[in-house]
Amino acid sequence: MNRFERRRFRTLIALLLLVAWSGGLAVLMRREFFQDRAERLAEAAMRLNPGSTFYTVEQNGTRIGFASTTIDTVANGIEVTDYFVADLPLAGTVHRASARSVVLLSRALALRTFDVQAESAETPLRVVGRIEGDSVAVFAMEVPGQAVDTQRVAVRGPVLVPTLAPLAVALGEVPKHGKTYRVPTFDPQQMQSRDVALTVMAESLFVVDDSARFDTAARVWKSALTDTVRAWHVVGEGGRGFDTWVDAQGRVVLAKQAAGITLRRMAYELAFENWRIARDAAAASGAALNRNIFESTAISAGVSLSASALHRLRVRLTGVSLEGYDLAGGRQTLRGDTLLIERAVLPAKSYALTTRAPEFLARFRAELAPEPLLQSNDIAIVQKAIAITGLERDARRVAEKLNTWVHDSLAKEVTFSVPNALQVLRGRRGDCNEHTQLYVALARAVGIPARIATGLAYVRGKFYYHAWPEVWLDAWVPVDPTFGQFPADAAHLRFVVGGLGQQAELLRLIGNLEIQMVDGRR
Repeated sequence: MNRFERRRFRTLIALLLLVAWSGGLAVLMRREFFQDRAERLAEAAMRLNPGSTFYTVEQNGTRIGFASTTIDTVANGIEVTDYFVADLPLAGTVHRASARSVVLLSRALALRTFDVQAESAETPLRVVGRIEGDSVAVFAMEVPGQAVDTQRVAVRGPVLVPTLAPLAVALGEVPKHGKTYRVPTFDPQQMQSRDVALTVMAESLFVVDDSARFDTAARVWKSALTDTVRAWHVVGEGGRGFDTWVDAQGRVVLAKQAAGITLRRMAYELAFENWRIARDAAAASGAALNRNIFESTAISAGVSLSASALHRLRVRLTGVSLEGYDLAGGRQTLRGDTLLIERAVLPAKSYALTTRAPEFLARFRAELAPEPLLQSNDIAIVQKAIAITGLERDARRVAEKLNTWVHDSLAKEVTFSVPNALQVLRGRRGDCNEHTQLYVALARAVGIPARIATGLAYVRGKFYYHAWPEVWLDAWVPVDPTFGQFPADAAHLRFVVGGLGQQAELLRLIGNLEIQMVDGRR
C-alpha cells in the first residue's frame, strides 16, 4: 500500500472517527438557549420511549455497513448507545472499521459521562470522560502503545449529545419551514466550541420499513410492513456540516454524511442481516476485492501532471457553491469559478524571534496559543522545538529547520486516531494530519505564528484531501512536512483554514465538485 493509498484510507477511517466522536461527545447549548426550553426538554425526556433505531449505511449507493441508536432508561438517567460499522475496500483488501459510543444523560438530557471507541484492524482509539457541573469536560484518550492523554476542556452551560440534538428542533414546537436555530456546538476533533446555524429547509412524508420477512427464494429479507412518518429537513448553514431528516420525536429518518455516506432508517433485518448477506456473498465471489472506495471518491482533473514542484496551477471549480471556503488570499486568487495557485516566495530574511513587537503578539494571539490536542506549551514540545532550532533566531530559517525535522523524523504510516501533537511526538509516525499537528505545535512553541490548512493535493492526475501547515513569514506561507516541501508547491489547493475538524466540510465536496485543469507550470 503506497503513501497515497494510505492517505485515502485514512480519510475514510476519519469519517468513522467523526461519527463516533460526534455521537459520544456533545453539542453545547448556552444557558440562554435552554431558558425557554428547559422545562419542555425535561418533559420530553420523560416521554422518551426506550428502544432501538436501525440504519443501513451506503456509500454512493453501495451498501457498506450498519448503524444503530439505542435509548434506555437507567436508575440515574438515560443511556444512549450509538454503533457504526462499515467494510471499506482498499487496494484489493476489505478493511473493517467500527465506532461505538455510550453516553449517560441526566433526566433533563444533559450529558454526564461518555465512553467512545473507534476500532480498525490497525489502530483502536478510546475516549472516556465526564462533565463536571456545567463548565468542564474531563476526558482521557487511550491509544495502544501511547501514554494516556488526560485533558480538561471548558464548556458553557448544559449539554446535549448530537444524537438527541434534533430534540432541540423537533420538540417544544412544531418545526417551521425556513426557521433557523443557532446552536453553539463543540467540535470533538478540535475540542473547541463554535456556533452552528440549523435551518428547517423542508417538510415531507417518508415511508419507512417497519418490519421484515425472509424471502426463502431470494434468500434475503424484504419489507413486510411500512409506516408513514412526517419529517423535516434540517441543514447546516450554507448546506454544510449537518444534513438530515428528523421526525416529530427527534429521530433521524435519513442522514447524509461526508464522502457520499448515507444512513437510512429501516427494520433491523433489512439494515443488518441484508448487509451481512451481501457482504458474505461478495467475499465468496471476490467482488468486494475489485471495488476501491477511495478511487471512487477521488476528484479527477482530466489531465495528468506531476505533483511535485508545480510553480503555477490554474483550475476551474464547478458543481458546488464556493461560498464560505478560504479559497482567496495570499498565493491563491479566485476570479469567478477559476482559481489560480502560485508557489509562495520565501523572504531572503524574515523577522527575528527576539524582536517581535507587542502589536505582533496581539495580532497573532490565536496562532501562537496552545489548543487542546495542539499542546505548544507542553514542556516536551518546547524542549524538542528548542533542540531542533538551536540558537537560530531568524523565523524563516527556524521554520525550515522544523519542516526538515518533522519530515525526516516521522515514519510515513497511516494512523486512525485523532491527531494529538504530544502523542505524535512520542510515537513519531503518522500521515499528513499528524505531520501538520506536530509541526504547528513546534512552530508555536518557539514563537512563530502557525495554523492548519486543509484542502486538496494534486497527485498523479487527481486531487486528494490533504492537510499542511501555514506559517507567518511576513505573509502566510504554506509548508508541507509530509512531502518535505518548503515552501509547499502550487499543487496544494487550500479550501479551509483551521483545525482538523474542517476536513468533514471538505469531504462533502465528493460527488459534487468538478475540477477542470486550465494550465499548470513547473
